[in-house]
Amino acid sequence: MAEPGTRGNPWNLTTPPGTAEFTAFRDPAADVLVVKVGKAELKYSLSCIEELHAMLKERGDWVPLGGADEQKPTTPGTVEAWGRSEDNPVGGWYGLKNGLRGRFGVYVPPVLEALGLAEVEHNAKNNRMRAK
Repeated sequence: MAEPGTRGNPWNLTTPPGTAEFTAFRDPAADVLVVKVGKAELKYSLSCIEELHAMLKERGDWVPLGGADEQKPTTPGTVEAWGRSEDNPVGGWYGLKNGLRGRFGVYVPPVLEALGLAEVEHNAKNNRMRAK
């Protein structure tokens, strides 16, 4: 069987509140993290895993997720805001597919949790995460 988190053996995950299922896998050849939600396929820069973990370690405490669609504004200080900030290591959006670049704070935190890099809350709303 393929290593977990690969195209042949994707992670089967749920959003932090547990209301939706999705799969995710790393595609190192394309340098992307692929998230499949139903028929939609979102892609994020693969570096987001290590760079989000580093940001969480630097902050040293719980950080609100703040997931939002690309067209909606973010709340400052959230994972979502950081995932599209000009101050992050990629200088903007980690999301790569125009129109589907948002929801970073919804789909990337469970990946870090699956990798054992972070703790993620699983409340009905207003979830947070922190580095392990």
